Amino acid sequence: MTRYPLTWLYVPGDRPHVVAKALAAGADVVVIDLEDAVAPDRKGYARAATADLLTEPQPLPVHVRVNALDGPWAAADLTALAGLPGLSGLRLPKVTTPDEVRQVAVATPVPLFALLESALGIEHAYAIATAHPGLRGIALGEADVRADLGVRGDAGLDWPRSRVIVAARAAGLAPPPQSVHPDIRDLDGLAASCAHGRTLGFLGRAAIHPRQLPVIERAYLPTDAEIEHAETVIKAATAHEGAQALPDGRFIDAAVVALARRTLSLVTRT
Repeated sequence: MTRYPLTWLYVPGDRPHVVAKALAAGADVVVIDLEDAVAPDRKGYARAATADLLTEPQPLPVHVRVNALDGPWAAADLTALAGLPGLSGLRLPKVTTPDEVRQVAVATPVPLFALLESALGIEHAYAIATAHPGLRGIALGEADVRADLGVRGDAGLDWPRSRVIVAARAAGLAPPPQSVHPDIRDLDGLAASCAHGRTLGFLGRAAIHPRQLPVIERAYLPTDAEIEHAETVIKAATAHEGAQALPDGRFIDAAVVALARRTLSLVTRT
């Protein structure tokens, strides 16, 4: 069964000592950020420090969020990172069209992940999600979307969130992770937000501090009741093919079985 990552820890690329700590913090994926977290006069240093780290294989998947593709630093980022053995993925910020994905994909074999951070990017979500086989995922960048749409309340983001989730699944990509919760001290708010995101169809979440990781993981791991139900579904489907009713009256078919398998794939986080 597929093992989906649940936690994606962002860390500034111009702080190598923080990157080293992030690699040991327990995240499923570490994302070294060369974009928003790095000041313009630190871009070159962040790029060089990241390239130096990734000359060696890493103990867990490491992605790099490069600078905006239409800006002055992205080309140098992509050139410096090309072919490095420690790089597991590139996260492309502020993607608005499928052509942007294709232009990067033809130049690098590294798995790509597109971040949709504007109204235009959301409108093109499915086209971006199907732009190239090298694209392995899409996600929403909520801070920029809030600014673009003028959204103040959290509920105003539910439609863009659902649009991105549906586009990803329609394209055969993994369910997207949620965008970051910006208040690193508000762990109760993070948990509540994750619970809501899970109901929408997100799977896992990006984080900006290690203290957020266990909260995200707990929110997205299946409950004991969900595990028990999934095991019952799989056992019944193994014994009898086709649609059927469980002894407690619940109906199961191929879709229910598929969801049960995904639930069980999340149980072991080793």
